[in-house]
Amino acid sequence: MVTGNTASGTFYVFNKKEQSIPVVFIHGVGLTYEIWQPQLDFFKDYSNLSYDILGHGKSPLTKQNISFDDFSEQLMELIDELKIEKIHLVGFSIGSLIGRNFATRYSDRLQSLILLGSIYKRSEQQQKIVNERFNQAKKELKLSRQALKRWFTDKYLENNPGTYEKIRSILSGNNMANFLKVYELFVTHKNDEDFEKIYCKTLVMTGENDIGSTIEMSQQLNNIIKNSELKIIKDGKHLCGIECADDVNLAIKNFVDKND
Repeated sequence: MVTGNTASGTFYVFNKKEQSIPVVFIHGVGLTYEIWQPQLDFFKDYSNLSYDILGHGKSPLTKQNISFDDFSEQLMELIDELKIEKIHLVGFSIGSLIGRNFATRYSDRLQSLILLGSIYKRSEQQQKIVNERFNQAKKELKLSRQALKRWFTDKYLENNPGTYEKIRSILSGNNMANFLKVYELFVTHKNDEDFEKIYCKTLVMTGENDIGSTIEMSQQLNNIIKNSELKIIKDGKHLCGIECADDVNLAIKNFVDKND
């Protein structure tokens, strides 16, 4: 296991195994690579790579105006520096939007793509709700604790106070100026990717009870992305990668193994 920083400062954790195409994990807004711990543990015998996206954790964000292209370029710089030719890319929430952008620009570097908790064409009401959340975060300079209620079931939070505290502490550790820049990208995303340019095998996956990245959105993505499959995680909410880790890990493993 190697931890390090790229020339431009991206913090990463790389578990390198010989003769293995790495599984690369991109986290969501306000979070860090640490949310992938259940996956990094499960995939310990695979090459795996996780990192902090721009403006999160230990990765800097120096630009005033940013776009999804900047995040794709961050990932390209990272895999180029580590001399990685091909990857299985797993993106969660805004990480899935980065994954979609990366796939339209650098499809030749992808062995497969997994989109977890991805949004697509929010309804007017859904857009109104995320706009309100963003405005509240701007006003209070923090992500509301209600986020955790949307991301996990009440029962899970009750039984796992350690996870609640861990995620809460990651959220409260954000540089708010950077967080708001990235959060705004997520809130204003227009679904304007050229999905025709996504050639690799793709798995679209979401939690059955995810109210922000709904089953319907995943079904639409599955219809629009060629070579894609759909997987719904039973009883899962937004952070089903943690709460329903066994089901999510198995789905990723099966998909990666058959497309390796």
